Amino acid sequence: MDAYRSLTRAGELAPLAAQDLERLARSSYMVGRDDEYVSGLERAHDLHLAAGDVARAARCGFWIGHNLLFRGRRAHARGWFGRARRELEDHGGACVERGYLLIPDWLEQMAAGDWEAGRATAAEAAELGERFGDADLIWLARDEQGRALLKQGRVEEGLRLVEETLVAASAGELSPIVTGIVYCNTIAFCREAYQLRHAREWTEALTRWCASQPEMVAHNGLCLVHRAEIMQLQGAWDDALEEARQASERFTQGVLNELACGRALYRQGEIHRLRGEVAAAEEAFRGASRCGYEPQPGLSLLRLAARKRWEAARAMHRVLGETDEPLTRAGFLPAYVEIMLAVGDTDEARGACAELAEIAETQENEVLRAMAGQARAAVALVEGDPQGALAALRQALGIWQELGAPYETARTRVSLALACRALRDEETAELELQAAREILVRLGGRPDVALVNVLLRRTGSTGHYGMTERELEVLRLIAAGKSNREIASALVISERTVARHIQNIFAKLGVSSRTAASAFAFSHELV
Repeated sequence: MDAYRSLTRAGELAPLAAQDLERLARSSYMVGRDDEYVSGLERAHDLHLAAGDVARAARCGFWIGHNLLFRGRRAHARGWFGRARRELEDHGGACVERGYLLIPDWLEQMAAGDWEAGRATAAEAAELGERFGDADLIWLARDEQGRALLKQGRVEEGLRLVEETLVAASAGELSPIVTGIVYCNTIAFCREAYQLRHAREWTEALTRWCASQPEMVAHNGLCLVHRAEIMQLQGAWDDALEEARQASERFTQGVLNELACGRALYRQGEIHRLRGEVAAAEEAFRGASRCGYEPQPGLSLLRLAARKRWEAARAMHRVLGETDEPLTRAGFLPAYVEIMLAVGDTDEARGACAELAEIAETQENEVLRAMAGQARAAVALVEGDPQGALAALRQALGIWQELGAPYETARTRVSLALACRALRDEETAELELQAAREILVRLGGRPDVALVNVLLRRTGSTGHYGMTERELEVLRLIAAGKSNREIASALVISERTVARHIQNIFAKLGVSSRTAASAFAFSHELV
């Protein structure tokens, strides 16, 4: 901020030289003033060109285009990239700026899913960076090579490049703008590839870097979102919610913070959903959508909890139909399995499980293996194969516990309890449910606590409104949004028996629908 103020005042007193205009532009970027950043670079570009320094002018043109591209102004961005290329062609000669102008090419290739071409282009840029001793270009390119390798399933090679980039960024070898870009990009790459340990380590490094520059604005929004994601995984839901709120409310200036706003709102929606705060979750998911961020699968899971199963199913069909990239699909598949089981489409759920398992094996990724195991177990339980579910659940439980992910641990223990109960091992089932309940109460996951209470048969007494103990259990599961098949699986009874219990419940309560029965249960504090 001091540099921004000093250079702004100096520019008011006398015209700045090209180098000083570049410094003013960089400081403008760091305090979140993107229009001033572009304006300063445009003026510097013209002065460099007038002085015959074509290479430096072209570099300014590249950074203008780069900023405009990420602000969604693609035509203007392409215009500046084209202008910079033409200037270099007219000038002739080798220079590092030619490497910078390969960046739009690899971004386009990778956006189209052509990871091999993108990696090759990034490698070419890295060679130019090495030839001219430009650390910024070297590590921007190597970081992107690491991303391409991760997407191709070449995990070890990709992580090695990512780890090298972390060292360069942490050691202060890069310019401030590139340091921030590398931090934010790499955390996103690791999250996309479900490399949660690496994402956590990178987020800690980014937090330290942001803290060392308290007046910086440009990267603080994304930093807070990354922190919120890690905090949620670790079970610090209150802290995660506060970080996400700050990202969407305080740090809104600058292109990266604008991109972070939708993610921050989605994260808020997810935490509200897990807490059972339906209105707040709905508002946050809608806000994420307004920012251009896909509110799935959270919004569909919210619909599922409200017993709007087919609405949830249609939305998930749509989003998977739009998505080809395997790692992106992996983020939607667990919710898709849950929703397909809720609507009774076991075949579709089984197919999604197989796809998720294949992605996990291709990536050799423990998190994806845990997700695939939970999904496979859910299908096995519905199909009456509790023994088949146990091995997958035990493996998943070990992974989540090692990662320090309490919510995922609790959900897995609930599934383990259902498998044990189906095998008539009631004592182990109750131990697993008690352990899950302790975690969920601590987290504040009210919907899951309500479900576990039902499974623990914590009814307190019999004969409420003429209902038996079992009918109360069925009513509570109806109120939790469970289908007849899911109720049968949870209580280890047949679907026909469930249907009979529901008929009895309707008759005793004087209602004619599941919605009315659920409303009665909530209004009479039976849930």
